[in-house]
Amino acid sequence: MQSHLTLTPVDTAKDLDTFIRLPWSIYQGNPNWIPPLLLERKMHLSARNPYFSHAEWQGWIAWQDGKPVGRISAQTDHLYLENHSERTGFFGMLEAIDDAGVFSALFGQAETWLKAKGMHTVRGPFNLSINQECGLLVEGFDMPPVVMMPYNPPYYPGQIEKQGYVPAKDLLAYLLDAEIEPPRAVRSLAAKAAQEIDVRPLNRKHLLQEFELLRDIFNDAWSRNWGFVPFTQEEFTEMAKTLSHVIQDDFVQIAELNGEAVGMIVAAPDLNQLLRNLNGRLLPLNWITLLWRWNMRYPDTGRVILMGIRRHYQNSLLGAAVSYLLIEALRQPVCKRGLRQMELSWILEDNLRMRSIIEDLGARCYKRYRIYQKELK
Repeated sequence: MQSHLTLTPVDTAKDLDTFIRLPWSIYQGNPNWIPPLLLERKMHLSARNPYFSHAEWQGWIAWQDGKPVGRISAQTDHLYLENHSERTGFFGMLEAIDDAGVFSALFGQAETWLKAKGMHTVRGPFNLSINQECGLLVEGFDMPPVVMMPYNPPYYPGQIEKQGYVPAKDLLAYLLDAEIEPPRAVRSLAAKAAQEIDVRPLNRKHLLQEFELLRDIFNDAWSRNWGFVPFTQEEFTEMAKTLSHVIQDDFVQIAELNGEAVGMIVAAPDLNQLLRNLNGRLLPLNWITLLWRWNMRYPDTGRVILMGIRRHYQNSLLGAAVSYLLIEALRQPVCKRGLRQMELSWILEDNLRMRSIIEDLGARCYKRYRIYQKELK
């Protein structure tokens, strides 16, 4: 007997709750999936998210015999359209059972919505922006994701490709042993550069000014990268305020040359290690467990979530030296706090210069994410 499949839009608070909770049924029994905090997901998809000041989205839920079996979102981003001469929209928030019919229905609905918005190409997954979680995991399924990185079942790539999607860009995640000193040649280059360059931690007394400085460096450093969308002041401040509660000042390092801030790096402990087994909830008593883990079982892994060298210095020996200095300045407090390894993610596969820099430090590529795209006809 053939099952009945229907799609419904996410229009009400009840719909949104179903949309957010759907992954629990997809990942049941998967030890590498970390349930997100339900409260955080609701905030992410609420009108209070500053992303929606320049973007719009629509979500849909797939139902099979009365049960939710899939979800997808479609987004248009006015900032992207302003910065790129192409009519590209996006899909994201994808979760579904291993069923080609479910994938076909979900993607068909998202593509129809994007075409009605005047888009010529669809690209994704983005949850919801390139400055948030993005990419589909295609290698490295045997380990859980670190903080603010996605995870998905191994069958997703094949099902997406069945819908006519082709790879657009691969994003790489590197793992670096924080306890191993860099090679002598790297230390020599960094020592020479240190004669001209000062590296300092975040100044919490001037937090808002520091946030704006970090945003300015990032937007300049990434402005010519594939898929770039600038952080708005509101977006960056929202993210930075959240992170400031869980990162120490020396987990942020800023490089200065003759008084000009030319580079920065920001790391965070892997909060996913603390969220495991909380099942997405803090109430009634999980917040006590979270606090106990924070104090007694601090994560042994972290992630470099932001890094940038101003564009003027990127293709120079000085720019490489700044990168080495920033990573080394970060390595010391990271080790002091007990973190043994750091994920550097994500790195564009064709960013050969940055890949060379971090591979010189002994980092190895251990996860690969993929952005897909499709022309809309």
